[in-house]
Amino acid sequence: MTKVADNTGWRAAGEIPTNAKSYSHISVFALGMSLGAFLAITFVACVLFDLWFPTLAMNAVWSPLLPGFSWLDWGSFFVGLIESFAYGWYVALVFGPLFNFFSRRFG
Repeated sequence: MTKVADNTGWRAAGEIPTNAKSYSHISVFALGMSLGAFLAITFVACVLFDLWFPTLAMNAVWSPLLPGFSWLDWGSFFVGLIESFAYGWYVALVFGPLFNFFSRRFG
């Protein structure tokens, strides 16, 4: 690969200029899918735990956190699953741009 003259402003692919600040960037889409899937899987695990160990169940705590969720029928289960996934996206949509902004600003 030939080196392009520094005064042209061009540089090789992947080459970072010495005066450029490097900062971390997070993909909001990847974060949203990851957090949404994580919370949906956690919701399913908690439902299974409550079914296996009913004396230790925490389903009464979920009603205020998941509007429309009540213990337990299929419709309510899917409402809780969708809301859990949506909470993950909410965090990603708020946290991702904030992280990117502050990383760019102070990174």
